[in-house]
Amino acid sequence: MEMVLVLGIIALLAGTGIAFLVGVGDFGKETKVKADLNTLASALRAYEAQSLTLPTSRQGLQALVERPGSKPQPKSWRQFLKKPLLDPWGNEYQYANPGIHDPKGFDLSSNGPDGKPGTPDDIGNWDL
Repeated sequence: MEMVLVLGIIALLAGTGIAFLVGVGDFGKETKVKADLNTLASALRAYEAQSLTLPTSRQGLQALVERPGSKPQPKSWRQFLKKPLLDPWGNEYQYANPGIHDPKGFDLSSNGPDGKPGTPDDIGNWDL
C-alpha cells in the first residue's frame, strides 16, 4: 500500500513538472526569432550603409548572401550572411521593402509555428 502511495505521489509530481515545461519550448523559439530579426535588421542596415539603398522586396534577404542580379544593383557589395537564416520552424524569414508596418523602412517577420502569413502567431520586427 505504501509503495502504491509513493508511486502515485511521484507520478503526480512528474505530471505537474511536465505541465509547467510545456510552454518553455515555444518561449525559446520566440526568443530565437527575435534575436534573428535583430541580426537581420543589423545586416540590412549595414547593407544600406554600404550600398546606399536597401534590397528590394524582390531581391529579398538573399541580397545579404549573394550579390543581387536585378536592379538596383549595389555599386559596392559584400556578403553579410554566409547562408539564409531560417526560423525555428524551418521557414524563411519574410522581408518587405517598403514595409506595411513601417512604410518608410522595411518589415521582417516569421510566419510563426503555422507557417502562414497574416495570422496572430506571426512575429515581426514591429513587435520588438
